Amino acid sequence: SHIIPKLAAPTIVSMLISSIYNMADTFFVSQLGTSASGAVGVIFSAMAIIQALAFMIGMGSGNYMTRSLGAGKRELAEQIVSIAFFTGIIMGLVITVSATFNIHKIVLLLGATETIAPYAKAYAQYIFIAAPFMICSFIMNNLLRFQGKASYAMVGITIGGLLNIALDPLFIFTLGMGTAGAALATGLSQFISFCILLWMCNHQESCISISIRKFRPKLAIYREIIYGGIPSLGRQGIASVATILLNFMCQPYGDAAIVSRFMFFINSVIIGFGQGFQPVCSYCFGAGLYNRVKKACWFCIRISTIILLVLSVICFPASHAIISLFRRNDPVVIEIGTLALRMQLLTLPLQGTVIMGNMMPQSIGYGFRATLVSTARQGIFLIPLLIVLTLSLGLLGIQCAQPLADIATFLLALFVIRGIFKEFPEDVSSSAAQ
Repeated sequence: SHIIPKLAAPTIVSMLISSIYNMADTFFVSQLGTSASGAVGVIFSAMAIIQALAFMIGMGSGNYMTRSLGAGKRELAEQIVSIAFFTGIIMGLVITVSATFNIHKIVLLLGATETIAPYAKAYAQYIFIAAPFMICSFIMNNLLRFQGKASYAMVGITIGGLLNIALDPLFIFTLGMGTAGAALATGLSQFISFCILLWMCNHQESCISISIRKFRPKLAIYREIIYGGIPSLGRQGIASVATILLNFMCQPYGDAAIVSRFMFFINSVIIGFGQGFQPVCSYCFGAGLYNRVKKACWFCIRISTIILLVLSVICFPASHAIISLFRRNDPVVIEIGTLALRMQLLTLPLQGTVIMGNMMPQSIGYGFRATLVSTARQGIFLIPLLIVLTLSLGLLGIQCAQPLADIATFLLALFVIRGIFKEFPEDVSSSAAQ
């Protein structure tokens, strides 16, 4: 259990920095007015979809690589790393080209109103240009993490994040670029992160390096990567669909994205913790040490529940102040957001079980069950609840939907974890488990 916090600490920092990226953009852009702030909220969903694709490749290849190393297949692991990286580049270029040519249609599809659309387009153009670097940064971050080199990944992402926070006010206000300035700051920071991570992968001893010579795509490898990565795509992708739906439903009431962004910031601590657990989990499972997998999983659930309980207690009384930070001159939005945030904080401690109930099956190759848990919170449960409750209760329905979906997902995650542990065989050798 002492290995997990050591691997988790840098990952938690990486996750926090990633969400600070988005919070910084929201904070600085909100000074420009409501439409500009709404534009960032809208494009946030597009960035989340790009991130979801990157996580699918990164997590899927990372899991497969670690299991291959655990089983002593180093050559296969080297091939997986290069396939993941170059697939990311190709995927990013496809997004850049197709999104740039259809930018107006895309921002409307994401839930922009006609007033928000010009701001959203200004913001989106730089984000789409940066897509290949964004995708590959997330992939390399995952590959380094799964090799137990989470601190290398942290350095790349942290430098990018701090640069973004420094460039935001410079581009937005000093150079007068408005929302486009926030996006340019994000794009440039992602590019710098990409360069640092690529250097780390190829110049640090004991890291598996990325090489075009090893980019020999095979259907069998892609199948494993996608099977292992679909739960991440589900988790992030469905979350984006739910956010887009929320943007549409909240158009009469103001920007819904603030609450979801703040909750993402808090959840990123536990997602980071869970990602510290994943390499331990895949390696032990690959080596047949099933009892260690069980012990590590329950350890993570206990610790993450305690952390979330503390955060929930701290944030509950401060909810009004938190929302006001991002919407100073909008008392109606502040009131709506405060109640929504408080309701979500009530079910926050359940998230530890939900996240481990997704990450543990994903790490050991139980793709279907991992996908089930990952899509439940913001898909299977949230989307129907949003539609039914909004029609029957209006605004209150929007505020209640997420906490109710959290309770249902918590019960499902517990059921899945217990079910998988019952199926585990005995350890390969009891002596190895000691």
